[in-house]
Amino acid sequence: MRWDLPEADMPTTWFNVVPHLEGPLEPPLHPVTREPVGPDDLAPLFPMALIAQEVTGEPYVEIPGEVLDVLRLWRPTPLVRATRLEAALGTPARIYYKDESVSPPGSHKPNTAVPQAFYNKSEGIGRLTTETGAGQWGSALSFASALFGLECKVYMVRASYEQKPYRRVLMETWGGNVVASPIDDPGHPGSLGTAISDAVREAASRADTHYSLGSVLNHVLLHQTVIGQEAKAQLRLAGEERPDLVVGCCGGGSNLGGISLPFVPDRDVRLMAVEPTSCPTLTGGRFEYDFGDTAGFAPLLPMYTLGHDFVPPPIHAGGLRYHGDAPIISALVRSGRMEALAYPQSKTFEAAVTWARTQGTVPAPETGHAIRAVIDEALAAKEEGAERVILFNYSGHGLLDLSAYDSYLHGQLVD
Repeated sequence: MRWDLPEADMPTTWFNVVPHLEGPLEPPLHPVTREPVGPDDLAPLFPMALIAQEVTGEPYVEIPGEVLDVLRLWRPTPLVRATRLEAALGTPARIYYKDESVSPPGSHKPNTAVPQAFYNKSEGIGRLTTETGAGQWGSALSFASALFGLECKVYMVRASYEQKPYRRVLMETWGGNVVASPIDDPGHPGSLGTAISDAVREAASRADTHYSLGSVLNHVLLHQTVIGQEAKAQLRLAGEERPDLVVGCCGGGSNLGGISLPFVPDRDVRLMAVEPTSCPTLTGGRFEYDFGDTAGFAPLLPMYTLGHDFVPPPIHAGGLRYHGDAPIISALVRSGRMEALAYPQSKTFEAAVTWARTQGTVPAPETGHAIRAVIDEALAAKEEGAERVILFNYSGHGLLDLSAYDSYLHGQLVD
């Protein structure tokens, strides 16, 4: 019940969904002038190769050989059928998952951390700053920076910094310098918006430093499409023509984009974003231009947002605590091509424990959101007596999130 692609069949290009959207994306705006940003505006933060990828209309973008060499440490990742969960649910649905937890940092995040580190190194940059919520992105960038000889400064949302000490240890093991954010307010639980402000502020003040973002921007989602491209090929090996439904949890949109964007041209495939009810950007936010960070240093993006000053409760799914969503994901939801729904924290941990007790692995709290939706869709298929092929992204393991499971198992988890 597992399908592995040969290393030679790993994608050598990234899939660009922009030509397949119903209309052109609205441009990001300069935080001061409110005019569309140009390459010169972004150059203090990003290398030119990533700026070009941010605006490209090419259907595919070639993956550099040096990046492929690193990705081959764990890619292609397995496609697995969750037969034990299917049996426990008594569903006629066939459930497949792409296992991104097998990367060295344990999540999908290195798929973009590696190329971002490579392009910055190629441009002569020696330091990177970034934010991290649960720590998966900070871990991935620390890992990639170590491989390319870069310094890495990580501003970790304070709530997660305190909840997940071993995530910090992991980053430090790879050489990352980790500090709690916001740095100027020790009593604040933090948010991804404030952590981005801290990281952008430092990067903009140093000529040897660039900023690196783990989600939201077009080039980040572009890099993640290796996931969905591999999944397409593996589903064919499994004898499936196509999935009926593709599911991913959604904070900024990187893992969701990675699994779902290659399926956007397949109009019969449903796409589903799953988010927490405590930070319901797609299901409760407004579509408008908003800053990417709390302090207003970053460009304004056209997206669903709860407001850049929104501070979500300190739920354990720290990677989903962002006030906005990727413009690409927002455009797909706004056009109706992608569905969105939200779950409370307790329901997602209930699903994650069901998964652990059937399939055996312990999912990240973020991944539990996708599993919750998959279980509900599989039960709906059971009620309808309908066969259904469900694909989801197992975006990361939860082995460094056991304090969250401890809270759930002992009745201390609140929504």
